[in-house]
Amino acid sequence: MDFKDRLYLILAGIFIASLVSCNLIFQKFFTWSPFGIYTFEISVGILPYPITFLATDLISELYGQKKADQVVISGLIASVFIMIVVLIANAVPSTSWSPVNDDIFQKVFGLQGLAVFASMIAYLSAQFIDVRVFHFWKKLTKGKHLWLRNNGSTIVSQFVDTATVLILLCATGAIGWDRFIPLLENGFLFKVLVALVDTPIIYAVIYGLKGKIEIAHYDED
Repeated sequence: MDFKDRLYLILAGIFIASLVSCNLIFQKFFTWSPFGIYTFEISVGILPYPITFLATDLISELYGQKKADQVVISGLIASVFIMIVVLIANAVPSTSWSPVNDDIFQKVFGLQGLAVFASMIAYLSAQFIDVRVFHFWKKLTKGKHLWLRNNGSTIVSQFVDTATVLILLCATGAIGWDRFIPLLENGFLFKVLVALVDTPIIYAVIYGLKGKIEIAHYDED
């Protein structure tokens, strides 16, 4: 296995691990006030999720759209598998001496099936949009202006993801509609800031790989 294949597996592994962890930890919310300018009220599940878009952008840039689509599908399969495992684990009664009893487990993972369903719908929409917008800009600029396709694709897809998952969670009663606008505003703004932060990261990675890996052509089939 050469360096290019190993790097692809590493990026795919980071992508899937980030996606699965989002679905497992999403029910805890926290506040964050950077420099006291703005106070975010966001789920901890949002912390690893932007990494999935950084990973797919890198895979799209280095390996092309087909490889990026393959990783997106793999992430969906992994999410479905984890959802089934959690549902089975939730259905199995705990022993009397179990450190985590049924009530605690149900409280933490009780909305897992509902939330993962909402997350998967949002995930599929956002990730496929991200990959396609990325390659649209790559072809339009003939492989130039990496910052434009990196930020443009991520910002559009993150809005779709945030809005979709919140609509589904509100419609199913997981959270109240009164929280929709604040969570949409907080979640999307946070993701936009992260998208801007990851731009120098993707530039640094691409620069560091020059001469080590052939970057996918902008006019790939």
